[in-house]
Amino acid sequence: MNIVFMGSPDFAIPSLEAIHHSSHTIKAVVSNIDKRRGRGSETAPTPVKAKALELGLSVIEVEDLKSDEFSSQLKLLEADLFVVVAFRILPKKVLEIPTIGSVNLHASLLPKYRGAAPIHWAVMNGEDKTGCTIFFLDEKMDTGKIILQEEIQIDDNETTGDVYTRLMIKGSQVLLNAINQIEENSYSTIEQDDSLATPAPKIFRDDCHVNFNKPAKEVHNKIRGLSPFPTAWATLNGEKFNMYKSKLGVFANIDPGELLVKDGKLLVGCVDGTIELLEIQLPGKRKMQTEIFLKGNSIEGTLK
Repeated sequence: MNIVFMGSPDFAIPSLEAIHHSSHTIKAVVSNIDKRRGRGSETAPTPVKAKALELGLSVIEVEDLKSDEFSSQLKLLEADLFVVVAFRILPKKVLEIPTIGSVNLHASLLPKYRGAAPIHWAVMNGEDKTGCTIFFLDEKMDTGKIILQEEIQIDDNETTGDVYTRLMIKGSQVLLNAINQIEENSYSTIEQDDSLATPAPKIFRDDCHVNFNKPAKEVHNKIRGLSPFPTAWATLNGEKFNMYKSKLGVFANIDPGELLVKDGKLLVGCVDGTIELLEIQLPGKRKMQTEIFLKGNSIEGTLK
């Protein structure tokens, strides 16, 4: 089939590569425009655009998905299928262009966790499984008919980064399988049950603040669910204190948020026990393993 691929972040790269190395033809790759992606003043391409150019593929940069110019460019490609991975919501006039339709790879077991941050919310909520879903796009967010779905387990101490990496690979395999089934017309679809839908909205800075007046498992899930980005935080002596990795800690008679160094471990009190912080970052310091930090530093106080 003739395919137009749409994506921007690194999550979409294995999918792009899988399709490129398959029997299908990528007519063009659509990605967001170049922008500053660090402290420097120079602009840089999205990871997907950079990979597409490396593979020798044609790239269309787009800012306004509703523009007539963009629609005209897409129509000239005569695509059978649009394949969307970690991109934006396509307007109706774009969805109507390919002859078969538009499919999306979503990193959850839809209809659970519809939205921009499905992996983060699954881990933060302590889910023991998640997965990837391939579905036909419609005008609403993550509501279309499901083609394929495959689940993976989430271990108790895995971070969002860990699950992200696994789903990035798994998703590319399931996506290519779905595309092959569409080409062969051997697929079937399932309607989503909207009554089972849960949201996975974009996460903002205030959402990352950790309240230790919560059960230890809930605190632990929040820390790992926000790692490595956008990162769980609290304040220590009025300064920001980032937390990247944790696990449930041993019993200690300390108040919620209170820090305690015990047997070379950094514990924080919660309402029903403690968590042990394994990787932290203090203001002006680099991220480091707590075990290493404690060898040359002392720390005390209450996280708020």
